[in-house]
Formats: sequence, C-alpha cells, structure tokens
Amino acid sequence: MTEPVLSPPELRRLQQRYRHLQAEVAQLGWIVQGSLMPKAPRAWRLTRKVQGKTVTLALSAAQADAFRQAIANHRRLEELLHEMRQLSEIALLGSAPGVKRRPRPTRPKPPLT
Repeated sequence: MTEPVLSPPELRRLQQRYRHLQAEVAQLGWIVQGSLMPKAPRAWRLTRKVQGKTVTLALSAAQADAFRQAIANHRRLEELLHEMRQLSEIALLGSAPGVKRRPRPTRPKPPLT
C-alpha cells in the first residue's frame, strides 16, 4: 500500500477552505437558472430549460432585477460547488493510503517483418 499523500497540516488547510466555501453557499439568496433579455422599453424575458424544453417568461423591470440577482447567485453556486468537488477529491484521495500499483510488464517487442 502507498502512504497518504497529504500531511495533516495540508489536510486541515483543505478542510478549512471547504468550510469557508460551505459558509459562502449558506449566504447565497434565491437561485434561479436561466438568462434575462430585454424585450420592450421596460419589459424583460426570462429564458430557461425545463425538462429539455425552452420556457420563456415575461417579467416586469422589478421582477427582472430580482431574477438578475438570483441568476448571479446560481452561477456563483455552480462555481462554489465545482471548487468543493475538487477539494473533496484531493482530500479523499490524499487522506488514506491507496492501492499499490503493479509494475508494467516488460515484454520484448516483436521484430518487424
């Protein structure tokens, strides 16, 4: 078996960063997936996918402001989750011994004919 790759201080640093990201996720407000586009002078259009179909919803300017923040929160959530997944993989692979790798067999190459 191979030895763990991460030292205890490195593992603590990863855990601390992970907890910081968890706290940031907890601070996010409403989340909505989709995009906003202006429609008329003071109207907006929210477009999103629902069960593989594009759904469009007309919004007022006030609603668009609320949805704009919710869309930004969703994008930030995706970034945070991506980083949390990376940290989890590094910590889990580095915190316990792994399997011993087998050496590659050295076979002579057949001659070209």
